[in-house]
Amino acid sequence: MKTSPTHRVSRRHFIASSVIAGTAVCLMPHRFFAAAESPVVTIRNAAASAKIAVTKLRGNVNVLEGSGGNIAVLTGSDGKLLVDAGIPGTRARITEALAGLSNDPVKHLINTHWHFDHTDGNEWLHSVGAEITAHENTRKHLATTTRVEDWNFTFPPAPSGALPAKMLTADQTMHVNGATLSLKYYGPAHTDGDISVEFAEADILHVADTFWNGHYPFIDYSTGGNLDGMIRATEANVARVTDKTIVIPGHGPIGNKSQLIEFRDMLVAIREKVAALKKEGKSRDEVIAAKPTANYDAKWGRFVINGDFFTKLVYRGVG
Repeated sequence: MKTSPTHRVSRRHFIASSVIAGTAVCLMPHRFFAAAESPVVTIRNAAASAKIAVTKLRGNVNVLEGSGGNIAVLTGSDGKLLVDAGIPGTRARITEALAGLSNDPVKHLINTHWHFDHTDGNEWLHSVGAEITAHENTRKHLATTTRVEDWNFTFPPAPSGALPAKMLTADQTMHVNGATLSLKYYGPAHTDGDISVEFAEADILHVADTFWNGHYPFIDYSTGGNLDGMIRATEANVARVTDKTIVIPGHGPIGNKSQLIEFRDMLVAIREKVAALKKEGKSRDEVIAAKPTANYDAKWGRFVINGDFFTKLVYRGVG
């Protein structure tokens, strides 16, 4: 596979991506975490008006932003391969965006984890020809009734067509459209089924929700997520990339190694602060009142999760 010269995300694209992140279906006011309506309902409803932006990276890899998590698309004669499926409310606009990339049919779909904003589109993509690959824990959560307490939502079992048919139980290599794809399992991190997808020749790494570029991340303790695992996953991401690697986060603009490092350092610093306060015997509410994220909120707390909510997540994950 031939690759084009190193892709550089322009300032214009960074601003555009930030605007998308500010208006896309995964971005809602902080009040929705405390509201009676689950954020899952809010996000799904918002998909009806979400816009899809297409960004060409290197080679035949593109990213679609605006429908749940960021979607990578690899085009070629073997059929389109998608990493994550978005939300069906944007189906018409995703279909239009895919058609604009090439005439190749959709043949492959990889789920980075089970969350609805990455898998709700599974059923319709399977219906048009996609074979779905995911970690075995992703299939487990999709196939059963699954409760996420922090979202105040219980997910019913997904339809059979939405379930992954190929299960990842160990690291795996795929060869599609002249590209080598490396799929690696993180262990418990954002959930207990997170995987990364590396496009080797293009030097692109899709790390999904182990990296929220410029935003506090969600950690799903209800389905095996783990704070220290999230930090380990981020450290693994940093170790795998170079200054030339394009990093696709689950949410936020397309990133790079320096942004991964900044994200890792933020996680470690806040963990240390919260752990120290908890060791002093402070309750969760007392730790939240101490504002351990204060130095980071202006940058990281403007997305789905604010500083108080992230402190709650961190508190739960430290001894």
